[in-house]
Amino acid sequence: MPDIIPADSVGLVTPTTLHFDQPLELECGRRLDAYELVYETYGSLNAARSNAVLICHALSGHHHAAGYHSMDDKRPGWWDNAIGPGKAIDTNRFFVVSLNNIGGCHGSTGPSSINPANGQPWGPDFPMVTVRDWVNSQTRLADALGIQQWAAVIGGSLGGMQALQWSIDYPDRLRHAVVIASAPKLSAQNIAFNEVARQSILTDPNFHGGRYYLHDTYPRQGLILARMVGHITYLSDDAMRAKFGRDLRAGKFHFGFDVEFQVESYLRHQGETFSRNFDANTYLLMTKALDYYDPSRDFDNDLEAALRQTKCRFLVMSFTSDWRFSPQRSEEVVNALVRIARDVSYAEIDTDKGHDAFLVDIPEYLKLFSAYMRRVSIEVQDASS
Repeated sequence: MPDIIPADSVGLVTPTTLHFDQPLELECGRRLDAYELVYETYGSLNAARSNAVLICHALSGHHHAAGYHSMDDKRPGWWDNAIGPGKAIDTNRFFVVSLNNIGGCHGSTGPSSINPANGQPWGPDFPMVTVRDWVNSQTRLADALGIQQWAAVIGGSLGGMQALQWSIDYPDRLRHAVVIASAPKLSAQNIAFNEVARQSILTDPNFHGGRYYLHDTYPRQGLILARMVGHITYLSDDAMRAKFGRDLRAGKFHFGFDVEFQVESYLRHQGETFSRNFDANTYLLMTKALDYYDPSRDFDNDLEAALRQTKCRFLVMSFTSDWRFSPQRSEEVVNALVRIARDVSYAEIDTDKGHDAFLVDIPEYLKLFSAYMRRVSIEVQDASS
């Protein structure tokens, strides 16, 4: 945390927890009788309640997207480079809402929460959730905040899928959908990566069938391996070569199986840090939600038919070196929108940062993002005047 909070930061923020008693019917056929959502807000809601923007998080994301929780924080929220005064999502213009989805592990009801039926953590008994379930719960959050229509729903990766689902299921409740580094459904390769990550957790001796909370332990090694596999897919070969090359930690071979290359050290550090901060059952749920996502499924596998439900404008962005969610996957969405005559803007950003590029301070990307959001804010001003 810097000694002085930067002028373009939203500053110190405090999460809010909202309790919902209305049962939430889930796609899996089960329901949550009650649940809680944790969220943060940045900026001010205007009198017309027309300047609200929803931020949907990705696989390991949460509600803390910008600013700091205390002066002791070592780093700001996960999308701080895009949210704040004068930034792409300008909090001088927009009222920004960022939440932790149900099934999460950062305060919203999830596997580590207490199951009221038995007074123990839900663990593996927590119901399977989907992108559509998240969107349905987000509409209730919007209702509670008095927001009938979002100026924009924005997300990257799994968050982009939520933005896309919003446009299909609630076409009258958003004016813009910003879909970044995402896809209309996962490829078989992507599902395979997720399955390897899940198996590393499920086969960890400390997993205990998902009831590790009762054993005062957690599947540390499984989470480390899952994160290592995932992190490799989030970076491009060029980015890893530029960052690490074949550099050795000690400058020479030790001819053993301990860490020798810098890239090995980096991956182990990322895995260890993740294992201490993320719940294993939540990771399993989130990856399955990714696997299940396919909005065309309800329309005879016809993406165009699914997107014909939409009314909003779209910004779709992809990154040249993203091989986990390649530009071709974004183009599937764009081409379908063009064929049904929807208003869509598309940009493919040239970068070597891989899938994680949507989180990185890339000037061309943020300039384009900012320009589009200025267009959104002008519409808000015109509608309010």
